[in-house]
Amino acid sequence: MTRASNMTSSAVHNYTKTIHTAACLIIGDEVLGGKTIDTNSAYFAKYCFSLGIQLKRVEVIADDESEIIEAVRRMSNNYDFVVTSGGIGPTHDDITYESIAKAFGLKLKLHQGAFDRMKKLSKPHPMQPQFDWDTPSPGLTAKLRMVELPHDDTLSEEQQATFVADDMWVPIAIVNGNVHILPGVPRLFEKLLEHLKPTLLPRLTDPEGKGIYRYLFSTPLPESAVAPYLTDLATRTSSRGIKVGSYPRWGKKRNTVTLVGTDKDFMDSLVSEVEENVQGTRVSQEDELDPPSDAEEGK
Repeated sequence: MTRASNMTSSAVHNYTKTIHTAACLIIGDEVLGGKTIDTNSAYFAKYCFSLGIQLKRVEVIADDESEIIEAVRRMSNNYDFVVTSGGIGPTHDDITYESIAKAFGLKLKLHQGAFDRMKKLSKPHPMQPQFDWDTPSPGLTAKLRMVELPHDDTLSEEQQATFVADDMWVPIAIVNGNVHILPGVPRLFEKLLEHLKPTLLPRLTDPEGKGIYRYLFSTPLPESAVAPYLTDLATRTSSRGIKVGSYPRWGKKRNTVTLVGTDKDFMDSLVSEVEENVQGTRVSQEDELDPPSDAEEGK
């Protein structure tokens, strides 16, 4: 089997296999330089949690071709569902499409459907009153950079780009079957992911998308006091997919113990046991049982 056929086989498999794990790659010098605060990875973490997908890795890297190639190859190989954020704009430093194409031995190709949607749905910029879609210009060249996508001749167009919202021209480019390339603008990133959800549900371990449950317990005990019990609990419940956690809340009188898993009935059966052994109470948010602050007491 040739390298090309190997890649095609991998892409088809990745495109259809059950999604258990995910990774998020944030691409942008502006994030690493402190100019922009990354909120997309936090949104993606909540998104995965709500669907029952285990988010295994989040990385932030520069607009650097070699960094992008290395990271996206590794993530595609190690995780079922990979999302990248950033670096797909019209300027010279937006190199995500080109770099990811190189990572998998692909070329860039104008996606005619995306270009047609761009022309239909884009609003004219007030600073470009003379712009013409049919006249070659530096402005048109810049716009075309956003619709020249990695292309595999052996796969269908539908397997390589998807339009998930009728009012958006931006496609989600899909490379190697599991790498989903999204813009870095949080408003667009979030909207595209939300509209992608229906296509992901059939591929989840739980097709109903009930997600993962997190139970919180507020305890007055220090971590050292609950550690032996939590170690035993983690050992006993790991085979049922339960993760046991303990989180100190510095400067507060109460700490937090958590149970995380997908088996709600089993987790419900553990509530009274956990409450008794940590001398605590199940709560809906960490600060629910915090005593009032001095300022509040003086009101």
